[in-house]
Amino acid sequence: MSVQSAAPPAGWAEAAAGQPAWRVLVSRVVTFCWLELAKIRHDRTELYTRAIQPVLWLLVFGETFTRIRAIPTGKLPYMDYLAPGIIAQSALFVAIFYGIQIIWERDFGILTRMLATPTPRIALITGKAFGASVRAIAQAVAVFALSAVLQVHLDWNPLRLLMTLVVIVLGSAFFSTLSMTIAGIVLSRERLMGIGQAITMPLFFASNALYPVQLMPVWLQWLSRINPLSYEVDALRGLLLGVPFDLALDLGVLIAAAAAGIFAASALLDRLAQ
Repeated sequence: MSVQSAAPPAGWAEAAAGQPAWRVLVSRVVTFCWLELAKIRHDRTELYTRAIQPVLWLLVFGETFTRIRAIPTGKLPYMDYLAPGIIAQSALFVAIFYGIQIIWERDFGILTRMLATPTPRIALITGKAFGASVRAIAQAVAVFALSAVLQVHLDWNPLRLLMTLVVIVLGSAFFSTLSMTIAGIVLSRERLMGIGQAITMPLFFASNALYPVQLMPVWLQWLSRINPLSYEVDALRGLLLGVPFDLALDLGVLIAAAAAGIFAASALLDRLAQ
């Protein structure tokens, strides 16, 4: 994709001058979400290829373990239990490599031009973090569609689906800012790719996405309790399947994690641009 097509709408930087901080923040979030939509519209290949992995997890892993009944999930069929975990997993796999984009923007001089505007660093990072959620939501829609085909018993209540999107957005915001924080430390696409690949599967397996926490060894249960992905999956499972869950706790952890990630990535933004 060309640099020109990735550029924000004209006047976006100038509009930040003299505006209240909250309005600048909202403006940046909207701008970067618009950018992600524009990128998806111009090139849908990545979206299609990334949808293959969650589809395989549901079709192969889900169908197989449903038949052999290897993982006890109570009254829930394993396919139903697995679907929210795969939604969270697909969002994680998209967001955890989002830092590559900000390094690409650094290499092409786009990041330097952004930092030269009056836009606060935290607004830029927040906008990018929530922009990353656009792709995660697109992935979730693909999993929803497949779940409907496979007759997974999800709750299609519009309010619960809206809350589901909120949870996906918060989870994606944290993992994308984690990726941008790592980018600000390693300063290299190759190193970021290596670290992203190294931490993705531990984050996934040290959560409740594939199996109940009670089945894990004690040390893994402790890791699961500090893993934001576990709280994302717990919220998705509660909203989509109607199982007991603590929405306030799950949202609180995700909001706190996203805020911490935004502040950490913002603090390293100048170092990345050097």
